[in-house]
Amino acid sequence: MSKVLQVERQGKIAPVKPADQQGVAGLGALDTRIALIQALIPLGLQAVAEALQQEVIALAGPRYARGDGRPHVVRWGQQPGAVYLADQKLPILVPRVRNRQAAIEVALQTYARLQQPRAADEGVLRRILYGLSCRDYRACAEAVPEAFGLSRSTLSRRYIQATARKLAALQERRLDRYDLVALVLDGKTFAEDTMVIALGITLRGQKVFLGFVQTGTENAAVCSAFLRRLVDRGLRVEEGLLVVIDGGKGLRRAIREVWGPQAQVQRCTWHKRENVVSYLPKHLQAGWRAKLQRAYRLPAYDETRAELQRLHQELRRLNEDAARSLAEGLEETLTLHRLGLIEGLGQSLHTTNTLESVLAQVEQRTGKVDRWTTSDQKHRWLATALLDIEPRLRRLRGHCHLAQLRLALQQTITKGKEARAA
Repeated sequence: MSKVLQVERQGKIAPVKPADQQGVAGLGALDTRIALIQALIPLGLQAVAEALQQEVIALAGPRYARGDGRPHVVRWGQQPGAVYLADQKLPILVPRVRNRQAAIEVALQTYARLQQPRAADEGVLRRILYGLSCRDYRACAEAVPEAFGLSRSTLSRRYIQATARKLAALQERRLDRYDLVALVLDGKTFAEDTMVIALGITLRGQKVFLGFVQTGTENAAVCSAFLRRLVDRGLRVEEGLLVVIDGGKGLRRAIREVWGPQAQVQRCTWHKRENVVSYLPKHLQAGWRAKLQRAYRLPAYDETRAELQRLHQELRRLNEDAARSLAEGLEETLTLHRLGLIEGLGQSLHTTNTLESVLAQVEQRTGKVDRWTTSDQKHRWLATALLDIEPRLRRLRGHCHLAQLRLALQQTITKGKEARAA
């Protein structure tokens, strides 16, 4: 039976609260963990020394052996060195082997591999990405008296290596393994630069980051090159693709040039609404925002289009520029209505909010950076943040309707081919 800790209060004996018991237990667990770490480190170093000696025996034969057929490969003393265990760099004496015939040192493969902290780099990456600065890392490292200190420059170098691998993984992974049915493209400000990010939606609703490019949404040439790179990496658009964009002209032109009729564009209704009301006086904006929102929520394509045309005529009497903004690209804001999927997928793919929410998480991981120096630094940080966020993303809301979207896109492509043939 477990003992109950008691304290004396005003002459009475009262049981300690459960929270206090948890605190005492937590301190005990921490002490146990530190003791375990300090006990296991020497065992780890002993295992390393044994592995090094085994390789020496394989190269030079057993100590004091004669006639083993390798007289030119001999032991050559030892020298101070260091190996990585977990996230700690630890000193160790490294045996040396020399080829006397060739007069060269024989490298120990075991020692070389233990000097590459690849697993530790992942730990460094996650700690820094989640808010631990290089300045504070040394103080927060596990308490192992034998460990070398981790300097700020060393951590920075290891973080650069780890993030460079993440950037390469994002930019080079093949896309033909994903059955994509929708794509969200949006240009977002990142470290005072504009990054156009591509978020793919698979037929099962999985969200996958396809890549990004540093440019503006109005730069059609750069956006076209970016989309072609996605195709080169295996992005398939033959069965149709719904592309959600914010309305940037350069991005729209790039989609038309690269994918043509295979891509159906859905313009973000939120951006459209905000662009229209920005032309109006402030006391009229709230009312018109509500009118446009009610119109876009109508389920039928014909009904929604008729209501928007009515609002367009009303705007012409009030503000010609606002009316012109509403009319520009109006049909592409109704793509989901035209496909008959506004009720099933309207909340998810009627706007670029699917990508907007992700950028808020990126800011949590990158907002602490005080000084951005190079484009490579921005690319590495952004790629690392995106790949860290990706496994945590939930499936698209309304993903059960994506099969209907695929069928509707295929029918649209077929009708377009028949119309062009006629």
